[in-house]
Amino acid sequence: MKPLILIDGSGWLFRAYHALPPLTNSRGEPTGAVFGMHNMLRKLLKDYAPERICVVFDPAGKTFRDTLYADYKANRTQTPEDLAAQYPAILELIDALGLPCVTVDGVEADDVIGTLAQAAAARGEDVLIVTSDKDMAQLVDGRIALLDTMKNQRLDAKGVVEKFGVPPERIVDYLALMGDSSDNIPGIPGVGPKTAAKWLAEYGSLDAIIAHAADIKGKVGDNLRAHLDRLPLARTLATIRRDVALPLTLDDLRPRPPDTARLAALFRRLEFTRLLGELADDAPAVPARTAAAAAPSGSPPTQPIVVLDDAGLEALAEALDAAELISFDTETDSLDAHRARLVGLAFAVASGRGWYVPVGHDALGAPPQLACSRVLERLRPILENPRKPKLAQHAKYDLNVLARHGVNVRGLAHDTMLQSYVLDAAANRHDLDTLARKYLNHTTISFEDVTGTGRHQLRFNQVPIDKAAAYAAEDADITLRLHQVLYPRICAEPALRRVYETIEMPLVPVLAQMERTGVKVDVPLLRTISQELAQRMDELQAQCFAEAGGEFNLGSPKQLGAILFERLKLPVLGKTPKGEPSTSEDVLAELAAHHPLPRLILDWRALQKLRSTYAEQLPQAVNPHTGRIHTSYGQAVAATGRLSSSDPNLQNIPVRTAEGRRIRQAFVAEPGQALLSIDYSQIELRLMAHFSGDARLQQAFRDGLDIHQATAAEVFGLPIAAVPAERRRAAKAINFGLIYGMSAFGLARQLGITRAEAQDYIDRFFSRYPGVRSFMEATRAAAHERGYVETLFGRRLYLKDIHSRNPGLRQYAERTAINAPLQGTAADLIKLAMIDVARFLEQNAPEVRMIMQVHDELVFEGPLPRLSALAPEIAQRMCRISPLAVPLVADWGLGPDWDASHTPIGHASSAA
Repeated sequence: MKPLILIDGSGWLFRAYHALPPLTNSRGEPTGAVFGMHNMLRKLLKDYAPERICVVFDPAGKTFRDTLYADYKANRTQTPEDLAAQYPAILELIDALGLPCVTVDGVEADDVIGTLAQAAAARGEDVLIVTSDKDMAQLVDGRIALLDTMKNQRLDAKGVVEKFGVPPERIVDYLALMGDSSDNIPGIPGVGPKTAAKWLAEYGSLDAIIAHAADIKGKVGDNLRAHLDRLPLARTLATIRRDVALPLTLDDLRPRPPDTARLAALFRRLEFTRLLGELADDAPAVPARTAAAAAPSGSPPTQPIVVLDDAGLEALAEALDAAELISFDTETDSLDAHRARLVGLAFAVASGRGWYVPVGHDALGAPPQLACSRVLERLRPILENPRKPKLAQHAKYDLNVLARHGVNVRGLAHDTMLQSYVLDAAANRHDLDTLARKYLNHTTISFEDVTGTGRHQLRFNQVPIDKAAAYAAEDADITLRLHQVLYPRICAEPALRRVYETIEMPLVPVLAQMERTGVKVDVPLLRTISQELAQRMDELQAQCFAEAGGEFNLGSPKQLGAILFERLKLPVLGKTPKGEPSTSEDVLAELAAHHPLPRLILDWRALQKLRSTYAEQLPQAVNPHTGRIHTSYGQAVAATGRLSSSDPNLQNIPVRTAEGRRIRQAFVAEPGQALLSIDYSQIELRLMAHFSGDARLQQAFRDGLDIHQATAAEVFGLPIAAVPAERRRAAKAINFGLIYGMSAFGLARQLGITRAEAQDYIDRFFSRYPGVRSFMEATRAAAHERGYVETLFGRRLYLKDIHSRNPGLRQYAERTAINAPLQGTAADLIKLAMIDVARFLEQNAPEVRMIMQVHDELVFEGPLPRLSALAPEIAQRMCRISPLAVPLVADWGLGPDWDASHTPIGHASSAA
């Protein structure tokens, strides 16, 4: 009989969640944990084909251990909201797969698993417990073993001794001595795994250790004697019960045939296009299909040609020379283009065939390959020929890899990732595998298919050349096939073609050059800032303790909730998905009006984020070869067309706080140079004036008025010179709030006024600026009619929920419809400005480099005299990039660091 498989569902769920980057569908719903859970279950079912199986989850709320010890698991952080939101879909997935699943109120999953495992072992049956939890090692015996699927590790009784130094029957004693920080079980201070195992080997059991406590020498012996009273409770908390009353029996654990109709419906809702395509009608687990099997009728599998000698290289070069369009791809040993080593090159010029040129496969047994320098020198005239059109998927990465190897690719004409993005920016993913399934009904060979996964995953240079060639040649071929499908669709829409050909494609080499240039940071200053932030956090922590009336873990939502809602009796303004009082930022911001502690917590959290994300992480991001940070600009991420920044993210550093500005001081120019910052002024409000055609709003901008002061004068009936600061602040909140669809409730909360007063402010605004109301109403109506909105340049944002029956989703889509044309047009303007300025600098000032783009700001580095001379010209070019009904204005400043360059010393206007 096959072993009974018991899955620690709660532990698996967290591993699935953390194993993948955050994934969402087109509606913004998180899906990564469901996807990861499905893949893990699929592999387990395929590998073991169990006759009996059960997935066990922890219950919501307290268990008997909480009754025994009030602080049990008190230091655990709250389940991330995007993970909790996926729990219903995960249960639906498990049920649709036909797998038994159980949760017992008041009983942890460990105890349910222990009870089932004990019952099966007593019947002479083998059991595999799928978990990574060390506590479960106490259950192991001759019948019961543990399985860690991610590490492909099976642990029997001998393995427990090898791993922990004690046999399974002593694991509880071992855990009691050490305690468990994850469960907040107190142990003996100073006793770690080695000491616990040593004592148990010497004395035999926990009881014997307690009896001989007086004989144990040193500080650790003193600790043992001082904390002997902890051990009985710790042992009880660590012991997995095996006698729980359960709502099912072992005979109830036989899997049912999967409900493929439910699975298909679930995959469609979550937009798991590839899984939907792989779904077989008669199999509970879906094996990966090869590229050949996945190819639709009339779409042949890719035939790879491996180039290993000069004759093959010459034949490839001749084919590329004769081609009208070259699809190319690089294979490397790293995702970081600025550190990656080239392992191979792939090309395609006609559907169904692709070349692979290995240059860096160095695993044992790899055949001789052409030298990388030889290959690049032969192909350089083709790759650097601007008159030879080229195509790639996410070309920016390949451009940077080849540039690092001395080849400056020119003639880039197409990028299938950007073609997909321009056609539907709101689509969830634009990667090659997704696009192949979506547009070609083709399942590609995945990266993991050739490298494996987990701890034993190969680097690409270790992959056998035949497997690498099949994967890489297919990528180049599929990219070409996708282009043949996607580009005609773009050409059929003149506005989309204009966005693609005049904005997105010309921007690729500009962004690639910016990424390669990078930005210098002052590492010693960042260390100093880290210490300053830590000191300030300590001060805030002391203030928090004083306001709370005692010490607590500021990072623990559970402990914070107890302080706020039980000790201080503050109102509960929101709840977590599990029904606990929420301590989210929005809730704390509201609670700050009731007590000083919530504001202190928010300030502490902000400093913690700055310290961990920037002061601590930025030095580690410095490239050892260049001494600079090289962020990655995401061109196909934001649905509105805005660029994103990652690894590291340079767009989330606060500019309005002293601590955020301190971080920006660490972004510095090279010795003898300076930084120039040019920032569009109130660009989205200017675009609102342009789109709405409102006469008063446009005139205020033409007159060069302070727009917030002008709005305050209009709304509150005051002379513009007599507008007080608080009225200007209210007007600013109204101006920006309406752009983002803020309600009267949101405005009231932001300004600290009643909802009726906020609604009165909004009504006054629209009465003075009727064109804005008309624009909003017309935009909403057009969105309902067409299903999308457009920027000034024709970029489209499809609104999938504009006709939703869910009022919340529909209203969110309507707010997006109003904001997206403004944000999207602002994104288009700065992209066009980047293209224009990059060409201007290349021709007139190559010593000046564009190094950062952050929201509506461009940052340059160069010699101070040259920057001073060029600043007015560059700013003026940015302002004149496209005519609007109101002037575009840009402020600029110079300084040795990014913060100093934010002090305006000049401005330009398209009205000049």
